[in-house]
Order: sequence, then C-alpha cells, then structure tokens
Amino acid sequence: MIKVLNIRTSKRCEFVDITHLVRQVVDESGVQTGVCFIHVPHTTAGVIINENADPDVVKDIDSVLRKLVPEYGNYKHLEGNSDAHIKSILVNPQTFILIEDGEIVLGTWQGIFFCEFDGPRNRKVYLKIVEG
Repeated sequence: MIKVLNIRTSKRCEFVDITHLVRQVVDESGVQTGVCFIHVPHTTAGVIINENADPDVVKDIDSVLRKLVPEYGNYKHLEGNSDAHIKSILVNPQTFILIEDGEIVLGTWQGIFFCEFDGPRNRKVYLKIVEG
C-alpha cells in the first residue's frame, strides 16, 4: 500500500524536513526489516537525505543550487520555472531508506527533506514500504 504525505510549502524554494513523518509511517506499518521508498510525483520538486542538525547546511545547498541554476536564464520553457525543473533533476524525485528493528536507518546527523523549487504549493510525497 502507498502512503501519501501532503506537504504545504510557503516559499518558492524551500527544504521541508519530513523525517518525523517518514518515521511515523514506518512505525505505523509495523515493518521491522525492509525498505521505505520515497517518491515525489512532481517535476519541480525532489527529495534528499542530508544533515538536519544545522539549518545552515540546507541554506548552503539552496545557495549553491541557485548559483548553478539561476531562476532567470536563457530558458525556452514558457512557464517561468525552468530552473525548478533542472533543480529537481539534480536532487532527484526519489530516494529510499532502510528499515531495521522497526526504525529508519539514518546517520546521526541525517534527515529527509522534501525540496520545493516552484512554490508555494500543495505537494504530495509517496511512501511505499516493502518488508524483507
């Protein structure tokens, strides 16, 4: 069964820590050993696992992405969000996290972030837990 997380973003570019939501879904599943697949079904958003202890880390990631892919460039796409499409490719629309002893397996400083590049919007994140 696929579990859907509804995420409301408030800025054009925003990194939302969804670690607690993923933990909750894994806990409710009762799965002790397996994998949680995380998929973002949007072409202008993504998901990453990175440090969530220091908020400056995601600020730095955002800063570098803005420099690499500026909002206004010589883009052909007429909607004005070409940069968001490119950023979503760079961070990816999916990842996975291992489950062991009923817990998601993350490093000490790691968290899971929904990455918004074309907000504010109402977004979805799909989680699929596979036991095994």
